[in-house]
Amino acid sequence: MPEPVHISLVIPVFNESDTIVPLLETIRAQTRQPDEIIFVDAGSTDDTVTLLHHKTAGDVRFVILEAGRAMPGTARNKGAAIATGNWIAFTDAGITLDPHWLENLLNAALKDASVAIVYGNYRPRVNSFFEKCATITYVAPAFPGKIRGKFIASCLMRKANWEKAGGFPNWRATEDLVFMEKAEQQGGSVQDTPEAMVEWTLRQSVISTWKRFDLYSKYNVWAGRQRYWHYGIARQYTGIFIITLLAASYSPWGWLLIPAWLLARVAKRCWIHRHTFGLAVLFNPFVVLTVLFLTLVIDSATYSGWIKALLNKQRD
Repeated sequence: MPEPVHISLVIPVFNESDTIVPLLETIRAQTRQPDEIIFVDAGSTDDTVTLLHHKTAGDVRFVILEAGRAMPGTARNKGAAIATGNWIAFTDAGITLDPHWLENLLNAALKDASVAIVYGNYRPRVNSFFEKCATITYVAPAFPGKIRGKFIASCLMRKANWEKAGGFPNWRATEDLVFMEKAEQQGGSVQDTPEAMVEWTLRQSVISTWKRFDLYSKYNVWAGRQRYWHYGIARQYTGIFIITLLAASYSPWGWLLIPAWLLARVAKRCWIHRHTFGLAVLFNPFVVLTVLFLTLVIDSATYSGWIKALLNKQRD
């Protein structure tokens, strides 16, 4: 007989008083309800905990765990440690869930007894011009029938895989990528289901975008993951530096290769997002210039975080 499925939904939260109610509403709207919902507060200083207690009162499925000031990975670990389910679903605060999200994850998990991890899909909320350009600049593209990429906030896995992987590292960023790689090595197959969708809000300003990528960059370097991001950027700028030297020495026409390179990067991003925004964005100068600007902002944050990581030893 197949093992009964008991799902614990684990969600770390920190100062989410503005977003926690919409998330609760989408949890309660799930066509396959979690058997247990564990919110782990990581030291909120706003009304997050009060709201959670108020909005979940009387529902024995909800557990509110106050973990003190904690990193996201540590908060997830504390929630997973007390989870009673043999399957754990992970999502994050600030996210809303499609009504069929958990049902689709579970259906994919039950297709084969060997399945240990299922990744769902995600998409950013695009309600403004800035969010549209930000999506084109740095969000993975959407292709029909595929997930955008592995995302811990849209995931269902056997609790045994979390245990064998040793949990999430106690980091501010990149902890999810490192954990997912380890969890996938602990046995069982990995599946994905594009229909299991969650939505989240992008950073709303240039400054907050720069700060977030500066942080991501630093932790990626500390985690030794430069080959997946930093080295590619470095190779491109090395090429531009060489072109600049050649242009200065031989022909000023060589300088034209620099804007051509930048526009080619923007055109590539617009092209891979054609299924979402259409090809018209390629010919919209406002979109092109904004995406170009945001690309340079993220490149500068990449180098800033890289330098900080090299100058400072990682601390838990």
